[in-house]
Amino acid sequence: MAEMTFWDHLDELRRVLFRVIGVWFVLAVGYFIAMPYLFDSVVLAPCHNDFVFYDLLRYIGEKFDLTDDFFTQEFQVKLVNINLAAPFFIHMSTAFWMSVVTAMPYIFFEIWRFINPALYPKERRGVRKALSIGTVMFFLGVLLGYFMVYPLTLRFLSTYQLSAEIENVISLNSYIDNFMMLVLCMGLAFELPLVTWLLSLLGLVNKTFLRKYRRNAIVVIAASIITPTGDPFTLSVVAIPLYLLYEMSILMIKDKKSD
Repeated sequence: MAEMTFWDHLDELRRVLFRVIGVWFVLAVGYFIAMPYLFDSVVLAPCHNDFVFYDLLRYIGEKFDLTDDFFTQEFQVKLVNINLAAPFFIHMSTAFWMSVVTAMPYIFFEIWRFINPALYPKERRGVRKALSIGTVMFFLGVLLGYFMVYPLTLRFLSTYQLSAEIENVISLNSYIDNFMMLVLCMGLAFELPLVTWLLSLLGLVNKTFLRKYRRNAIVVIAASIITPTGDPFTLSVVAIPLYLLYEMSILMIKDKKSD
């Protein structure tokens, strides 16, 4: 294969961007068309008492004879819209973000195709493995955010009362903003091992560094818990996976070489 010039690389990058944008656009249009169904059955599913995670909690409560409200609570949320244009813009933005999430495997594939010619065979195996793991980890984070983190957060915040005189009324905008933020943040958080591995290739981090600051990492993880509730179960749902990801990062990289 002939060596590519700087301008050839720019042209190839432009083609990659066009392809990615094209895939995003097609997916966004598809989600926009299907949104009335998806919004009720997927986005608003955590609002209903029959959501799979709430059913799981009740099953655990019945199985182990747990009578705490956490396991027995009947839960339902009714949303209101106070902005005339909100339904239309949320329709578009939700379709767009769903297309972004769905397109992640293709985006990683395009990244692989773009950098592949510049890599040695050994590097190709490593990068291909990293991108594959990164894709799987991203979707695991998204699923954890959707099925556990957001339902727990929603249930806590929507039932929390500052005063008996105040009735909680949740707006559509507030619901969607928190929904998208938590689900996407969990997906990105699960990229920690991949990011750490890439930083190790650049010589910026190593096992010794991560082990040395393990306690600091635990404090940061505990302080930056996405869920605002203070009960141990909810904190564990987020803290334990993130800490395990940190330990996975240590296992994935090599230690610095001795001089």
